[in-house]
Amino acid sequence: MEQLTFGDEPVTRVSRPADTAAATGYEIERELAAAGMTTIAGVDEVGRGAWAGPVVVCAVVARPGYPVPPEYLTDSKKLTAKRRQVLARELPGWVAAHGIGAATHEEIDALGMTAALRTAACRALDALADKPAAVLLDGSHDYIGRPWRVRTAVKADLRSVSVAAASVIAKVYRDQLMAELGEAHPEFAFGENAGYPSPVHQDALARLGPTPYHRLSWSYLDGLPQWRHLKKHRPDVGGQLSFL
Repeated sequence: MEQLTFGDEPVTRVSRPADTAAATGYEIERELAAAGMTTIAGVDEVGRGAWAGPVVVCAVVARPGYPVPPEYLTDSKKLTAKRRQVLARELPGWVAAHGIGAATHEEIDALGMTAALRTAACRALDALADKPAAVLLDGSHDYIGRPWRVRTAVKADLRSVSVAAASVIAKVYRDQLMAELGEAHPEFAFGENAGYPSPVHQDALARLGPTPYHRLSWSYLDGLPQWRHLKKHRPDVGGQLSFL
């Protein structure tokens, strides 16, 4: 067994049971349950590195008893778009509870990414009917903080069913939202790139300038002299996350 920490408290890593048909299991949920955490919400985000659109966070509480997850459930980035869509239709009825929260591009410009992520995450957690005993957050940086009791874990979406489910639901939700927003701006191909800086997106941006959904406080505008006057400036905020 391996000793981990949850805040300042020790957590014992228990042996993982035999693999199921899913690529991701309950490894971290079992660790936290062994430490007395009865209800765990897995949290993941999508859209941090996009140049346009919101950042979206999903919180998922798995059903008790460690039921066999839907087949192929794992980190959303390892799945095809079709597989994600199938899982996203199945997961809301399979998990015990889930909530989605977003911070708009305006909020990102006004608050910075760290605060925007916290805003979106708190909205997702507040959407859960019951407050979880612990929050399992994918990554190494706790951008949520008090009053939530947060455990961070790098690549948690490969070791936690609840985080993997959150990553899939958040990704499909945001992809669909960006496709809808992009209908009025077809040159930017938001339906294909979801607001990330693909070559098509960058070419349209240079020619046409930002859409109403672009993040205007970001440094990509420094490389576009004809649109640089649109850049929004805000006071420096300590602890901001990189968007790259």
